[in-house]
Amino acid sequence: MLEKIREGSQGLAAKIVLGAVILSFALAGIGGYLGQTTEQPVAEVNGVKITQLEFSRAFENERGRLEQQFGEYFEQIASDPTYMAQIRQGVVDRLVQQELQNQLALELGLRVSDEQIKQAIFEMPYFQIGGEFNNDRYLQLIRQMNFQPDEFREYLREEMTRNQLVSALAGSDFALDNEVKQVLALQQQTRDVDYLVLSKDTVKEQVSVSDEEIKDYYDLNQDQFQSPEQVALSYIELKASDIELEETISEEDVKAYYEENKAQYLEEERRRVSHILIESGDDASAAKAKAEELYAQLQGGADFAELAEAQSDDIASGELGGDLDWIDRDMMDPAFETAAFALANIGDFSEIVESEFGFHIIKLTDLQAQQSKEYEEVAAELRTELEQNAKIDAFYGKQEEIRELAFEVADSLEDAAAAANLEVKKTELVARNLLPAPLNQPAVTNIVFTPELLEDGVNSEVIEVAPEHMVVVRVAEHKAAAVRPLEDVTAQIKSRLENDKATELTKEKATELFAKLEQGASLTDIATEQSLEVQTQEALARQSYAVQPALVSEAFKLPHPAADSVSKSMVELNNGDSALLVVKAVKVAEIAEEVEPQQKQSITRTQVNKNYLALLSALESTAEVNKPSSFTVTEEN
Repeated sequence: MLEKIREGSQGLAAKIVLGAVILSFALAGIGGYLGQTTEQPVAEVNGVKITQLEFSRAFENERGRLEQQFGEYFEQIASDPTYMAQIRQGVVDRLVQQELQNQLALELGLRVSDEQIKQAIFEMPYFQIGGEFNNDRYLQLIRQMNFQPDEFREYLREEMTRNQLVSALAGSDFALDNEVKQVLALQQQTRDVDYLVLSKDTVKEQVSVSDEEIKDYYDLNQDQFQSPEQVALSYIELKASDIELEETISEEDVKAYYEENKAQYLEEERRRVSHILIESGDDASAAKAKAEELYAQLQGGADFAELAEAQSDDIASGELGGDLDWIDRDMMDPAFETAAFALANIGDFSEIVESEFGFHIIKLTDLQAQQSKEYEEVAAELRTELEQNAKIDAFYGKQEEIRELAFEVADSLEDAAAAANLEVKKTELVARNLLPAPLNQPAVTNIVFTPELLEDGVNSEVIEVAPEHMVVVRVAEHKAAAVRPLEDVTAQIKSRLENDKATELTKEKATELFAKLEQGASLTDIATEQSLEVQTQEALARQSYAVQPALVSEAFKLPHPAADSVSKSMVELNNGDSALLVVKAVKVAEIAEEVEPQQKQSITRTQVNKNYLALLSALESTAEVNKPSSFTVTEEN
C-alpha cells in the first residue's frame, strides 16, 4: 500500500496539484501579514497548533487569488463582512484539513526525499528562464512568498507528501460503465421551465429606515466599520545595483581575473556516438548471445548503421543508424559512458557493454576535444561580473555603516542617509497592505508594526528585502485602527437596511403568490395580475447560464412533473429578489452505447473528489479539532 502511494506521488496528478499550488503563489504573491501580535492559534488539531503566521500566509494568498478573479469588483465584495468572514473560515478549514493529512501521512510513514524536493524545484517552470532553472529567479519568487530557501523546501515537502495521499486516491478509483452512463444521463438531462421574478426594487418606495434603526445597527455591528491601522514611514533604501563605483574596472583587472579563473572557461570534451541495443528481456543470456553475434559481424566488416537499423531494439536511434547525437559526461548510464569515452578514434566501436537497459555496442562517430574559451569571448562577461562583485562589496560596507549610525542616532535617519549618500524617502498615511514597494513585504511590516517602532519612535534594524537590497525604516506617524464615525457610514447602513427590508417584503409577496399557484392559479394568471412577465426557458441544462444559478439549482431539485400537472417552487435569489418557478417537462438524454474516454475520465475525477472529501470528513470526525469561535485579523474594509 505504502509503495503504491509513493509511486503515485511521482505521477501526473501530483505534479498538477503541486504546480497549481506554486502557480497560485507566483501569480498572487503573499503580501503583508494580517495577523495580530498575539500567539493565539487559529485552530488546534490533535494538539498541533495552527499559528496566526500560517493563517496569514494562506489568507493573503486566497485574497490575492480572489483579487485576480474579480478584478475591480473585489473591493465591493470585500466590503461585505459576512463574505470576508466566510473566506477566513474557509482558509481555517483548509489549514485544518492540511494538518489532518500531514498527521495521516506521518502515521503511514510517507516521506519525500531531499533529492525529490530538489528535482521538483528544478522542474518548476516558474523558476526557469529560457527553459533552464535560474537560481536568482527562484530566490526572488520565494522571497516574494515570504520564504527563506530552507523554509520553502520544508513547505514543498509537506505539499508533496500530502499529494502522495491524493495521488494514491486518484490512482485507485474507477467508475463502471453503467455508473458512467447513469451519471451522463443525469448530467445531460434538460428541463422546460417557466418562471417570473419579483424584484425587490419595485417595493423600495414602501420601505423607510429611521435614524434610530441606523444607530442601533451601527451600535450592534461596529466591527463592520473599522478603519484600518495606518502608518506614515520614513526610510532609506540601499541596492547594490544602484551603487556607482568610485574606481572603474580596468582592462588589467579583467585579464588578471581571467587568468585566475581560467579553469571555469573550459568547454568539456563531447562525443557523438551511435549504438546497437539488444534489450535483456526475460532471457539475458540469449540477448548477450545475439549481441556477440552482431559484434562478430562488425569485426568482419559489416556496416554499423545498417546493423543498427535492422537489429537494434532502440527503434528511435535505429532509424538513424544508431545515432544518439552528442553526449557529455554524466549524461548516460555509467557503464555506457565509460565505454563511450574510452574509444580513441572516430570510427572505433566498443566491445559489448552491459547496462540496466541491456547490451550495447557503441561506435564513436565524432569528437570535440576539451578546449578553453579565449579571453576575447568572455571579456565583457568578466567585466560585468567584476563590477557586480565590486558593487556588492561596496554595498556591504555601506550597509554596515548605515547599521551603526541608525542604531547610534536612533531618532533620525538623516545621519545614516548622509553617510551612505542616500536620500530619506517618505510615504503618506497608508494601511499596512497598501505600503509601496519595497516596503510591501512581511519582512518590513512585521517590524514596522511592533511597539518599538510604533511607540518608542526608533529606527528599525537593517531589513533585507531582496539579495543586496536593504531598507531601514522609522514611523513618522501612526494612526490606530478605530471605528469610523456614524456620519461616515450612515448612507451605507441605510442602503443595507433598505435592501434587507425590500428583500423581506418581496419574499412575503412571493410566498403569498406561491400559495395561489399551489391552489391552482396558473403562472400566467399571476403574472397578469401583478403586471409581470412570465419567462420561458426550453431545454434548460444543469450548466446553463441563461437564468440565475438559484433557479437552475431549484429546477433540477424538483420532482418530475406528472402527466397532468407541473412541479413548482418559490425561490429566493441571491440578489434579494424572489421568483416563482414551474417545471413543465423533463427530457431524458440518449446515451451512446460506447462511453467516450474523456467522459469516463471526467466522471471518475468527480468520484475522486467525492472520495477525497469523504476522507477529510472521516479524518476530522475522529480527531480533536478546536477552532476558536473568533480571532482578530486586521484588514481593510
